[in-house]
Amino acid sequence: MRGQAGYGSRMPDAGGPVIIQPMSTPTPPQGEPATAGLDFIREIIVNDRAAGKHGGRVHTRFPPEPNGYLHIGHAKAICLNFGVAEEFGGLCNLRFDDTNPTTEDVEYVESIMEDVRWLGFDWGDRLYYAADYFERMYECAERLIVMGKAYVDSLTPDEIREHRGTLTEPGRNSPYRDRSIEENLDLFRRMRAGEFPDGTHVLRAKIDMASPNINMRDPALYRIRHASHHRTGDAWCIYPMYDYAHPLEDAFEGITHSLCTLEFEDHRPFYDWVIDTLDFEHQPQQIEFARLNLSYTVMSKRKLLRLVQDGLVSGWDDPRMPTLAGLRRRGVTPEAIRDFCDRIGLAKKENTIDVALLEHCIREDLNRRADRVMAVLRPLKLVIENFPEGEVEWMEAVNNPEDASAGSRQVPFTRELWIEQDDFREDPPKKYHRLSPGAEVRLRYGYIVKCTGLRKDPQTGEVIEVRCTYDPATLSGKGPEAGRRVKGTIHWVSAAHAHPIEVRLYDRLFTKADPEDAPEGQDFRANLNPHSLDVIDRAWVEPAAAGRPAGYRCQFERLGYFVVDPDATADRLVFNRIVSLRDTWAKIERQGQ
Repeated sequence: MRGQAGYGSRMPDAGGPVIIQPMSTPTPPQGEPATAGLDFIREIIVNDRAAGKHGGRVHTRFPPEPNGYLHIGHAKAICLNFGVAEEFGGLCNLRFDDTNPTTEDVEYVESIMEDVRWLGFDWGDRLYYAADYFERMYECAERLIVMGKAYVDSLTPDEIREHRGTLTEPGRNSPYRDRSIEENLDLFRRMRAGEFPDGTHVLRAKIDMASPNINMRDPALYRIRHASHHRTGDAWCIYPMYDYAHPLEDAFEGITHSLCTLEFEDHRPFYDWVIDTLDFEHQPQQIEFARLNLSYTVMSKRKLLRLVQDGLVSGWDDPRMPTLAGLRRRGVTPEAIRDFCDRIGLAKKENTIDVALLEHCIREDLNRRADRVMAVLRPLKLVIENFPEGEVEWMEAVNNPEDASAGSRQVPFTRELWIEQDDFREDPPKKYHRLSPGAEVRLRYGYIVKCTGLRKDPQTGEVIEVRCTYDPATLSGKGPEAGRRVKGTIHWVSAAHAHPIEVRLYDRLFTKADPEDAPEGQDFRANLNPHSLDVIDRAWVEPAAAGRPAGYRCQFERLGYFVVDPDATADRLVFNRIVSLRDTWAKIERQGQ
């Protein structure tokens, strides 16, 4: 019977009572958040509290396995678990489910803690590891053996799979299923002592091999694995399976609402079986929600690891990766990610979110906080023939039109400037409102200029210099003709004052919305975007952006949002493109209104 009184557990084992005490006892808050518009998980919590379930407590956990770096999908789970705990005055634990020593590493542990803190969440003194409970879990396993609820199986892994059956056919009992309690205890203790090689035996729950739910067909509880653990070293050579460890950890820690993604829905009966069979007084509740699937993105740590190992990206923090480390290096803010997680909400069915929504959230956030500067990525020399040589005029430029407190800066204007190659056409197409022979444009924050000629490379015929004159009466915001309108405005930098920079233009890592949609015989890697990174070795930026530290974000006007990369040095300034200025999601929203 699944009771709800109390918070610890009572569970005698073969050698006497084992009392597992509550790990924390937060006081429930007096008020509740408004129920209108709540997602289904928060509705469950509100109803549970109204019914006095769990004594009114709310205690969640974020339980990553330290076998890789966290990605944007994990951000959804982090925001949910820590978010609901905060909203309901409860607690949230950070717990590492480190039950597989062959795939786990302290590097991943450290990166996960950094990511959770970066997103703005704090677990306080509630940092736990599955390894902390290995002895308790072992005691629970012996208790199951004594109860006749677990047995040591000596079938090979292939034989176990063969006996398990299929979705339409029941499984078959193992010939070792009816071993005596004494024999099972002896074998299990010898497994722990290291007498057997990997794969020789497993400990299985004794439930029902004819169950329509394959997860209830005598699932494995322990396997032999002679591997050193990052916390326990060589103290153990048997390790619990995640499906067995998960409910135990929740019960040990007093978790009330164990929030999992939908792939664990079919595992919930076994979760409940473990809690019920071992007679835990505190019985946590598992609730499933749809995981985050994002277009143009793979969300499998195994596949992300393959990209790293194959050298297809520079590492887990490559700015093209959907990892939180990669997004952070790319210049995305934690505020943008939390906003994105709020907007997508929670669902009970799997769906795929358009990556354009994430990009929209990033733009909205950076639009409010990022400085504006001018940079030229593909430079073309512009010479203003009637501007005095050697003279410098300082133009006033707004730092951020969305934030008046950001003030303004002075930008040097000289006879020779750099402009973008795309901002000049010798033979312009229709509706081209930039610079061309005889045409006028306004220089951002500056004067109107008129093209009077050009100079070409005699060998290639490429335009290498544009000649112009400027109208001194048209300085932006000043003079009697300052308001004279022309159809085009272009950005520029002073050739004498600009600083050279390296620019890394990052784009989506895959060419298809569904990267798994690969040609026959190939995998997701066939859809890698060959232009996901283009590097410009020699671009130019105005002096205001020079000398900025790693992590400095700005908008290169007309070009996109950029951030100074950690690779930057005093002699080599490196900018990553965070996101372009084009916002397809905003257009979609407008069309839907």
